[in-house]
Amino acid sequence: MTATSAPISLTRTLTLRERIDPARRVTMLAAGAVVVFAGLLLLFVGWNGIQLFVDAHQPLTTIFSTEWALTSNPPHYGILPFIAGTLGVMVVAAVISTPLSIGLALFMAEVAPRWARSIAQPAMEVFVGIPSVVYGWLGITVLVPFLRTNLHDLGFTVGFSWFAGSLVLAIMILPTITSISYDVLIAIPRELRTGSLALGSTRWQTIRHVLIPAAASGMATAVVLGMMRAAGEALAVQMVIGNTPVMPSSLTRPVTTLTSQITLDMGNTVAGEPANDALWTMGLTLLLISFAFVLLVRRLARGRTMVSQ
Repeated sequence: MTATSAPISLTRTLTLRERIDPARRVTMLAAGAVVVFAGLLLLFVGWNGIQLFVDAHQPLTTIFSTEWALTSNPPHYGILPFIAGTLGVMVVAAVISTPLSIGLALFMAEVAPRWARSIAQPAMEVFVGIPSVVYGWLGITVLVPFLRTNLHDLGFTVGFSWFAGSLVLAIMILPTITSISYDVLIAIPRELRTGSLALGSTRWQTIRHVLIPAAASGMATAVVLGMMRAAGEALAVQMVIGNTPVMPSSLTRPVTTLTSQITLDMGNTVAGEPANDALWTMGLTLLLISFAFVLLVRRLARGRTMVSQ
């Protein structure tokens, strides 16, 4: 005779706390709040940015002129010099900073001993924590006089200029590009390194022919993110760039950027006037430039994912 036992229930009634799942609900609420706030911000900037055309009845071609004069009669709202200045300053800054940043990332990830890496990484964090006004003040008191004195002997008249603004930005974005490139390099599978070395390649051949191609898309993403940082910088650039609303024509000449001109004119306009609407249009333009960089970053990240797969 075999003993039979009552079936054991494998299910139980969920408690009220488990049914509510507060952690999940709080997380969803926070994510939804971020989406809502971002949407409201975009709508606010976008609506104010088109008031120059809707309320002030300015034609769209107005902003593509090269003349900016809020107090003239009639006023001129051409922001093309500011767009060109913004793009020009950040491109030159990226050209200067990228080789230094990637070289430093390669040094820390592949060459430097542990003690050197322990010094370089905190130094990068110190660079990130320096306020932009400090960079601008150093640019005024050290960089601009240095350029004016030393390049004058070579036949160049350089002071407050496009080149000075790009140099300041190059220093500011260097930690961003370096840290992201370093993370990309250390994420490369170790098998790629050991396989290359096992085939007889030297360390430098491995870096050049294996690691750099494998990390190329990630490094490109780092450069784009650094350029995004440069595009949004205002105070440090404004202090050394010269702030002249003209089309960029030479690295030695003063120019201005969207952020610099907004900070210069924001105190001289009244809300609701066409001059103030023009500043909002400049802000919307800067937002569209940022969107373009975000899309580029996402495309580069998608390409890196496809390559890794």
